[in-house]
Amino acid sequence: MLSVAIVGGLHADARRAAVDRLLAEVPGSVALHHDLATAVQGTVVRTVRDRTGIVSAGEAPLVNDCACCALREDLVPELERLAADGLTRLAVVELWDSVEPKAMAEVVASADLRLTGVITAVDPALVLPYLGNGDDLAEAGLAAAATDQRTVADTFARQLEYAPVLALATSEDADDEDRALLAQLHPTARQVPIGDGDVSGRGDGDRESWFERRPAEGPGPEGQAGLASADSAPGRHPLAEAAFGGFDVEAAAAAQHPACALLPAEADECGVATLVWHRRRPFHPERLYAALEDLCCAAARSRGRFWLADRPDTLLHWDAAGGALCVENAGPWLASLPDAAWELVPPVRRAAAALDWHPEHGDCCQHLVFTSPGLDRDGLELLLESCLLTDAEYAAGRTAWKQLPPAFDSLLEV
Repeated sequence: MLSVAIVGGLHADARRAAVDRLLAEVPGSVALHHDLATAVQGTVVRTVRDRTGIVSAGEAPLVNDCACCALREDLVPELERLAADGLTRLAVVELWDSVEPKAMAEVVASADLRLTGVITAVDPALVLPYLGNGDDLAEAGLAAAATDQRTVADTFARQLEYAPVLALATSEDADDEDRALLAQLHPTARQVPIGDGDVSGRGDGDRESWFERRPAEGPGPEGQAGLASADSAPGRHPLAEAAFGGFDVEAAAAAQHPACALLPAEADECGVATLVWHRRRPFHPERLYAALEDLCCAAARSRGRFWLADRPDTLLHWDAAGGALCVENAGPWLASLPDAAWELVPPVRRAAAALDWHPEHGDCCQHLVFTSPGLDRDGLELLLESCLLTDAEYAAGRTAWKQLPPAFDSLLEV
């Protein structure tokens, strides 16, 4: 059965090296790549290659003037064709620079294809420069559509934080601070070195040995003969293992949702720190709005969930990188829902709310995480605390809170 692994990332050299490594290590593998750089001319160029070079190439027409739409419309039929021919073991989907893995993972999974890995390739020395790059993708020639308003920083952050596996390029310019920053930004990720040297592959006999079918052990969980285990495959590269490690699209989406995101924990290492700020009292909208510029510039990356006194029933998403902040309405807090509606809420959301539950406010809270080299933790905490309601404002109650000036209306307009 065809396995599909997605490899993405704005660090193009690292991404290509990771794909080359997989093609060299996994017999019967091919890589599909849709180049969106020609989208302005009205086409998307598709190439399929194996470890020896390009197998086929073609053009996919734009769909509704959207390069990403063309990618989605063309990718699934190509993968289904590879699955039908029965000759390909692994299809590596190499995403174009600014394409985010979440959208493509959901496309592949919705087509009932077997998605077994999502990997973001990273050059550790480039993590901080990319997180600090507030340029629009369009200015950098990386926009995926004419209407693309994303920045380099926020796109890179999402690519990095979505994937459970990070393929690390060898970089002489990377230092301990770079590695600490990467580890704190995504502490649960499995980091796999891409490796140096020739990626043309070992001899076919050696390469085949660790993918040998095991008829004596019977079919795997999906009715297919199992692949040789890692224990019986001493030559198997860890990146190849990661490509077949399995991937749960629903769990990955839940891990990114602001209501139940797996946010980094407190840390301080090699000059890089992560501050986790958790409070129950709501923000005063005007004071928080006035502090936004300082808060966004205080850290290379910050994210989480928060609540405003004038919108006490609304869970708000905080997502900042490159000195720019995106604030989004993420729906209601569970505390504001009637009991009957709870059955419609995913279990992971209910579990996350239970961990945060407060007798008075339910799951309403401030949970913001700031990660950066040279983080001024004390100054940042003082600034955040100054934005909360005072004792007198808090005591006035929700009716009075809702009368406060709605400073965030312009940011929340769609």
